[in-house]
Amino acid sequence: MKCWVCKRQARGFGHLDGRFKIADPRRYPLDWVFCSRRCQDAFHKLYGNWTDAKRFDREVAMTDPSELEIAAMRKCLKAFGEAAGEIGFDKPLGAYSETEALRVIDAIVTCYTDAMVVAHEASKYPPMRGTNAPVSDPFADLADDLPWEGS
Repeated sequence: MKCWVCKRQARGFGHLDGRFKIADPRRYPLDWVFCSRRCQDAFHKLYGNWTDAKRFDREVAMTDPSELEIAAMRKCLKAFGEAAGEIGFDKPLGAYSETEALRVIDAIVTCYTDAMVVAHEASKYPPMRGTNAPVSDPFADLADDLPWEGS
């Protein structure tokens, strides 16, 4: 199953719906599963906002973007400018045809997704002592250091 937040492979984190008792016919197993505690917490924050808004009849609050997401959005400005430049800056956004609008959306979404992947890959392993930047794989050269492995 895939994570409900980021669509990665789920890894044992789930959501238990405790609204109804076990014998209640309205209770059914949910397939809300997550890859990490971070995705699970993000889902529960959004779900809690939604249920509160529904209960108190108010607008659903949006989650503020993180610094990482804001940086990824800023990187999209160049892709947006290039796509809009190909169409023409003198043409208003409301006058774009469907294909032109999809070209701009594709440029922005692709750039944003790529920027988020790069940021997540860079933070995959923490910086090792003595290095300034995160290491892509701290065990990459382990085979060279094994004493029982002959050269």
